[in-house]
Amino acid sequence: MTRSATLLATTACLFAGAAAAQSVDPELPDYEPASGVSGSINSIGSDTLNNLMTLWAEGFRSEYPNVSVEIQGAGSGTAPPALVEGTANFGPMSRPMRGTEIEEFEDNYGYEPTPIRGAIDALGVFVHQDNPLECVTMEQVDAMFSSTRSGGADAAIETWGDAGLDGDWADRSLAMYGRNSASGTYGYFRDVALFGGDYSADVREQPGSSTVIQGVASDINGIGYSGIGYATADVKALEIRGDDGECYAPTAENAVSGDYPIARFLYIYVNKDPNEDLDPLRAEFVRYVYSRQGQEDVVRAGFFPVVNALAEQELDIFGLAD
Repeated sequence: MTRSATLLATTACLFAGAAAAQSVDPELPDYEPASGVSGSINSIGSDTLNNLMTLWAEGFRSEYPNVSVEIQGAGSGTAPPALVEGTANFGPMSRPMRGTEIEEFEDNYGYEPTPIRGAIDALGVFVHQDNPLECVTMEQVDAMFSSTRSGGADAAIETWGDAGLDGDWADRSLAMYGRNSASGTYGYFRDVALFGGDYSADVREQPGSSTVIQGVASDINGIGYSGIGYATADVKALEIRGDDGECYAPTAENAVSGDYPIARFLYIYVNKDPNEDLDPLRAEFVRYVYSRQGQEDVVRAGFFPVVNALAEQELDIFGLAD
């Protein structure tokens, strides 16, 4: 089985053991800088990971001031071609690479790109802070954002009354905000929240996660989806009602348990020749990601950290495990 196939086959099991709370595993090692590290890092890919990559870069440069870092976060779809063309050292993605993207890379290099799982994200379904709605089902989310309603709803949810609100809210139309098709978040939300269906033409596509949040925050009728790390005080994340009838917030505990259903690993893809060691610059950056400091950056970015057991698995892939 290929590395990518193995990863996909075991993700659910490993995700369940990744993190029990939004706190850093005390078994993660402190980062210890190495000698002889220099050069430039260029990261091209996910907008969702943009803030986290920036924090990682700042922490890494505090250890290596002579290293330069450039980060571009236009969307996960920009990572694979950048890695193929050699214009990026790292390709952060908020979804796994598609088969066609892996094949294009392999056709060029003769081996697959190597993914690492640096953090965990829960996608929030956000509404304006003054919206009284608190909890929705996945079927309702699908009926709001999709044209196909593959989740089983009989009709689209077009007003807040359709979603269960009354009074002044009942006749107000939903104003939906989402990501564009270059985004891994766009694809993941479609696959999970829309049950593989199609987006409604009424979803207002935004170039980044922060602009989705800004749209919802400035529109009392707004609703949009974004990585939980982009939440602000001007919006609130809806809880999702599970099959047991309980409502679950997008917390680390609920993401790991599976009770909150729109959760995922955040990936960084690397061009790693299986017959060669990773160069010192990229090797040390990977070490930093899986250090205590690197996972504290994950928490600072609003995402959920991975535990040491998973970190050791990822480091072992690169021959970097102690």
